[in-house]
Amino acid sequence: MTEKQEKILQAALELFARDGFSSTSTSKVAAHASVSEGLIFRHFKNKEGLLEAIIKEGEVKARTLFADIVLESDPKEVIRKTIDMVLNISSNRADLEFWKLQYKIKWETEKYGEHKMEPLHLALTSAFTKLGYVSPELEASLLLIINDGLATRIALQKGFECETLTSFLKEKYQV
Repeated sequence: MTEKQEKILQAALELFARDGFSSTSTSKVAAHASVSEGLIFRHFKNKEGLLEAIIKEGEVKARTLFADIVLESDPKEVIRKTIDMVLNISSNRADLEFWKLQYKIKWETEKYGEHKMEPLHLALTSAFTKLGYVSPELEASLLLIINDGLATRIALQKGFECETLTSFLKEKYQV
């Protein structure tokens, strides 16, 4: 991806999150990115193409974020790393802003691919199975829903501290 394409995507991400997808025109994105509107059409075809590219970028970042967890063989570490994932995101300012914007777009457009969570869900299900949980698939789903809730609170509530809750989860799962 070229530097200009990245500028366009960053501008679109910021504007979609701030003003809403439906209220943001490609001309606004072009002005915000300091490029011609024609360049947007050349690289992304239309506004929906921009949205798809942003969502794909989120999926790539999610796979990168999950890679260490999915490759982990120790079941307790899989669970601990999943819990810590929210803390890791919230401690990196650039990552936090990116994920905040992704969440806002997810809520407005309903184009959030739950499939991107599947590798993490499978790793957690396997971990809970190895640890002898009665309903490993449900435990995996529950932990992912809790993490999603924590991420939502971090995105919506400035200064939200999730350390107490993540510590509680680690105690609950004994990791």
